[in-house]
Amino acid sequence: MTDPSDTRDTPPRPFSPLWIYLTGVVATGCAALLIAEIGLGAGVIAGLARTPLFWMLVVLVVLGELRPIVVSSSRLAGGTATSTLFTFAVLLYQGLAVAVLIHTTALIVSGLAHRRAWHRMLFNISQMTLASTSAAAVLAAFGHRPHPATPWVPEGTDIAAVAAAALAYFVVRGVLVCSAVALHERRPLWRVIRTTIGHQSLVYGALLGLAPLVVVVMNRSPALVPLFVAPLAAMYFTASLSVRRDHQAMHDGLTSLPNRKLLILRTEEAMAEARDDARVGLLLLDLDRFKEVNDTLGHPVGDRLLQIVAHRLTHSVRPGDVVARLGGDEFAVLLPTVRDSTAAREVAARLRAALTEPVRLEGMTFDLDASVGIALYPDHAPDFELLLQRSDVAMYFAKEGRSGVEVYLAEKDRNSPERLNLLGDLRRAVGDGELQLHYQPKVNLSSGRVEGVEALLRWWHRERGPVPPDDFIPLAEQSYLMRQITQYVIDAALEQVAAWWHSGLRVPVAVNVSARDLLDPTLPELLEAGLARLDLPPVAIRLEVTERILMTDQAYTADSVHALVELGVPLALDDFGTGYSSLVRLQRLPVCEVKIDGSFVQRLGKTADDERIVRSIVDLVRSLGLRSVAEGVESDEVAGYLREMGCDAGQGWWFAEPMPAGEMTTWLRARVDGHETTAPCLGPACRGTHEVTTL
Repeated sequence: MTDPSDTRDTPPRPFSPLWIYLTGVVATGCAALLIAEIGLGAGVIAGLARTPLFWMLVVLVVLGELRPIVVSSSRLAGGTATSTLFTFAVLLYQGLAVAVLIHTTALIVSGLAHRRAWHRMLFNISQMTLASTSAAAVLAAFGHRPHPATPWVPEGTDIAAVAAAALAYFVVRGVLVCSAVALHERRPLWRVIRTTIGHQSLVYGALLGLAPLVVVVMNRSPALVPLFVAPLAAMYFTASLSVRRDHQAMHDGLTSLPNRKLLILRTEEAMAEARDDARVGLLLLDLDRFKEVNDTLGHPVGDRLLQIVAHRLTHSVRPGDVVARLGGDEFAVLLPTVRDSTAAREVAARLRAALTEPVRLEGMTFDLDASVGIALYPDHAPDFELLLQRSDVAMYFAKEGRSGVEVYLAEKDRNSPERLNLLGDLRRAVGDGELQLHYQPKVNLSSGRVEGVEALLRWWHRERGPVPPDDFIPLAEQSYLMRQITQYVIDAALEQVAAWWHSGLRVPVAVNVSARDLLDPTLPELLEAGLARLDLPPVAIRLEVTERILMTDQAYTADSVHALVELGVPLALDDFGTGYSSLVRLQRLPVCEVKIDGSFVQRLGKTADDERIVRSIVDLVRSLGLRSVAEGVESDEVAGYLREMGCDAGQGWWFAEPMPAGEMTTWLRARVDGHETTAPCLGPACRGTHEVTTL
């Protein structure tokens, strides 16, 4: 249960407040240690070394330092070494010098075993020496000066002296350690004491309270002293089990970083302690292209990569900052105190720089990068949930703009109060009939025949007028309204295609569906019921799904997708070329056509790269036995390029703009030749001027 964010072994910056404090404590402690040992004398030490009790105590104290009792997973609370019991007993029985000698030996052995930094080892020795010296001074004030030549065994009347010495030992050691932690973590001293006092006082009370009993046993029968290991072992294992459960509940199992639950607690604590002139920063970090690693080399390699990322992040933040893993390849960094957004940007830049160092795994070298979103308290949010949500918004700004780091801006937030008002209006619009379907034809590039139409959702707001789909569709996808809207679109499209189909216009209608719609098990049932009610064949409607959705593992194995295939409803892959498609998976997908994204089509004739991309897609689609449809055809020149490449069909303003159902019916009937729907006009007369945005 090692904490990867523990930076206590990192040397303090010279002449920083922590460095000055540690230097002062170490200097004072070492002086007290030398004075104590000089007073003991080499002859006395040699005599002690010849007694079995001395070596027995050395072993017990060393073991106690190696296995401290930890009763809290908080890094502030730390652990309490069981060596305290025997060290304090030796101090009561044989005096300060022997107790300090044994405990110093144990701290050196423990420090080497745990590979602690030299400054940490020296501080631990010094604070222990000063605590023991204060306890010895209290005993001296009561008239007790134990020495190896004249051991002291407390009586019942000495309870006050022992209790006062134990209290002095606990207070001095606690204040020294808490002060160091407060400076290291850059937290108020009272906050550190409040966090640790409850846990530490219970354990120290038990250990120091048992020390007089150990003294009595040492004086009468030293061979029985090891029996005290049994209750200490019981305390250790009970505490370890409790802390392990606490750690598992508060930390990520893969990286051992704090999880969302612990991040919430740390953030709320930081907010409660924030001063008027300080900020609390929350950085949300998402790895770029991490999915490619998992898909290429498998999840075990991806897990190792996440562990490397966690290590780099924790060693790139300041002491006191919290690095947490929220899930997948998403991490969060809490800055309990930060001056402003500029300082937070500096931390984010340092994190990204640490991640960009190449990683070598499985004989391959990976170049990592990340997008970071920053939100500050109280500037951007008053609580954790809103702070996290707004750092998430900023992170997507960074991803979309490929800027790497972005600070939250309210005017760019789609979830701003204005957007929430729009969501309320959209909820009303669904029931009040403000939503309408417009239709845009899809035309065969060789014959001019109309192969189908695409249903496009439009909203005419009673006060704002037309609301662009790009404004309200993403909003709907993030709420429960998407299911209602999808049901409305499918019902309206089926009603319209039935009217056309039964009047001789056998034109299939394509409907766009979101990821949530596609994975909804009720979608096939909704379509099947609608087709049966209107006496339509399954081919009368077609579902268009974006490449980013249909190419995922979840969509690939979803029961709803297989149910749609069994029903006979054709699927089309929309916006092809904008995602990361696997050719093997594309071959196995249950799609009948692939729609080439308009961003490539519109640049035909302008750049050779886009022409090669479109030609390659057309050839690939044809080789897989599928049909290709080009979106965004806006000129006769582009239509000619596509026709020469062998593209099957096109859709765009050059053929016709999206039209309401009535106008679309008139447009189709004007092109009826027998019972076939044709489009003899492929020139400017058929071209519209409105922006096309699909659902």
